[in-house]
Amino acid sequence: MTDGGPKGFDLGRLLAERGGERYELHARHLNHQLPRMLHTIGFDKVYERAEGAYFWDAEGQDYLDMLAGFGVMGLGRHHPVVRRALHDVLDAQLADLTRFDCQPLPGLLAEKLLGHSPHLDRVFFGNSGTEAVETALKFARYATGKPRVLYCDHAFHGLTTGSLSVNGERGFRDGFAPLLPDTPIALGDLDGLRRELKRGDVAALVVEPIQGKGVHAAPPGFLYEAQELLHRHKALLIADEVQTGLGRTGDFYAYQHEEGVEPDLVCVAKALSGGYVPVGATLGKEWIFRKVYSSMDRVLVHSASFGSNAQAMAAGLAVLTVMEDEEIVAGARRTGDLLRERLAALVDRYELLYEVRGRGLMIGIEFGRPSSLKLRSRWTMLQAARKGLFAQMVVVPLLQKHRILTQVSGDHLEVIKLIPPLIIGEPEVDRFVTAFTQVMDDAHSGGGLMWDFGRTLVKQAVANR
Repeated sequence: MTDGGPKGFDLGRLLAERGGERYELHARHLNHQLPRMLHTIGFDKVYERAEGAYFWDAEGQDYLDMLAGFGVMGLGRHHPVVRRALHDVLDAQLADLTRFDCQPLPGLLAEKLLGHSPHLDRVFFGNSGTEAVETALKFARYATGKPRVLYCDHAFHGLTTGSLSVNGERGFRDGFAPLLPDTPIALGDLDGLRRELKRGDVAALVVEPIQGKGVHAAPPGFLYEAQELLHRHKALLIADEVQTGLGRTGDFYAYQHEEGVEPDLVCVAKALSGGYVPVGATLGKEWIFRKVYSSMDRVLVHSASFGSNAQAMAAGLAVLTVMEDEEIVAGARRTGDLLRERLAALVDRYELLYEVRGRGLMIGIEFGRPSSLKLRSRWTMLQAARKGLFAQMVVVPLLQKHRILTQVSGDHLEVIKLIPPLIIGEPEVDRFVTAFTQVMDDAHSGGGLMWDFGRTLVKQAVANR
């Protein structure tokens, strides 16, 4: 504040005075390309508040959230039980993060998480999904004494240097070499896995049971067979459940869809936070933790300054309690089946709609080359400029005309990914399917604002080359 004005920090006053500068502040002080991108595609909205699966703007219009903050908002926004837990933990004024004591909340959250992970024994708490993956990579290398980790093409495991080394998308890796000496295989490629394991230097395979990029599930039987091969060669299976875990796919973990799969290390984050306090967790088998923390001299060989903080632990405990009390996992399976079935029924109706896939409330809608000449010529125009533009053409009217927030599933992909809050039900399914049907009708009509916007995207793509 200026001299003579009110003193002290007042959050409400600060937001009232300067909240309108949000895009300018971001352009000036943060990632300047983000507001530029949002302005270009018309996503530069001003949301005033949020609750559950909805946002509201200043005019009081509601927006359905089918993105859940990239999966962070598993319980939706501002769940009352999680909010109360955070108020309670702040009011308790705990002696937190002394570093030289053992507070109860981390142990209680670990106990509750392990209750859903019966073959695992111990937990390390960090602050994010990428940190959970980094922990798993370190633990696997140390426990096996081997340097190399295998990962799958198109995988996403985070963007810090270690997790970037097992990121299967070149666009994220370019310009950040040298990375760790890790090696990709195709998702489902058991022959490729055998070939790499024969070299004798593989510590682990890290895999998303369902890849976030493109929403591709591991083929049936792959995880179990991979696990058997890895163990035969004294290597580990790491399941990255950062996005797929905590009910997202209709089971607590996505790997549980395949009988007999028991990963040696499991990474979770995102939804465990309740949408409030960043938290990541790496769960593992007893022998791995005992090897890493083999003596008192190694007690802090792997740690995190804010790991196990009281606010994050309270949020995690509240989240897991809500999941149990409100039967969130069963609800996600039921609602996901309904949404996927209703969308899949549209595939034969629309030639631009290629496939609907996924599990639970993690659904991919893929578009493909149409058969009719008129639509095919327009599709070809978009593909020549930049693959992924048609999916963006669908995402934009879903927001602009129908007030539904979605995302394209990855760069250069004609796939929309739906990862809504796990609390949605039939009304939200109805709203999305109705809106999506109208957008598809517009796309197949061959004219109008949607294809005009497509031409704008083409010009932008060509200009950025």
